[in-house]
Amino acid sequence: MATALLISYLCFFPLHFSYSSPLRLPIGVHPLDEKYFDRNVIKCRDGSKSFTRDRINDNFCDCPDGTDEPGTSACPAGKFYCRNIGSTPRFLFSSHVNDKICDCCDGSDEYDGTVICPNTCVMGGNVAYQTINYGSLASRAGSGDSTKPKPKINTENSTQKLIGLKVLVFLQLAIVVVIAFRLIICRKTRRRYSP
Repeated sequence: MATALLISYLCFFPLHFSYSSPLRLPIGVHPLDEKYFDRNVIKCRDGSKSFTRDRINDNFCDCPDGTDEPGTSACPAGKFYCRNIGSTPRFLFSSHVNDKICDCCDGSDEYDGTVICPNTCVMGGNVAYQTINYGSLASRAGSGDSTKPKPKINTENSTQKLIGLKVLVFLQLAIVVVIAFRLIICRKTRRRYSP
């Protein structure tokens, strides 16, 4: 009886641990900040308050500067660190965390499981990574004059184009699904009414 109660309690009231172990960094923290977050009592970076380690990423903004919520969107001033292994690491505003849009090429900003983001870092998911590779390939091939300025890619424009392309692909997929669904329904109704 006690075992059944314990199992039902664990199933209906899932536990959430915001800091899993002292050896592992909290989600969204830069590796150079490991010692900063390794203490039991941590000060906000702006010095306004202190908080305990178990309040990191608890989805409640304790620090006005967002120090305690690097991996959630609870603090408007918070920053999330994308490791982007195989590409360029970067910081995002924490409002982009778990917003159902893959902002980090490694997908680490969508860790809640509602969206599965493929890791596109090594495949060139980052425009800066593509530019670096292009430049190194061109210099190895010995193509052209080294005094010529290399064309630069506007990353903001490319990002907007990629977002627009994603939306277009999803719309096309939705249209195909609707058409297929209508064809299936039409065939079933013809079979019913045919003599």
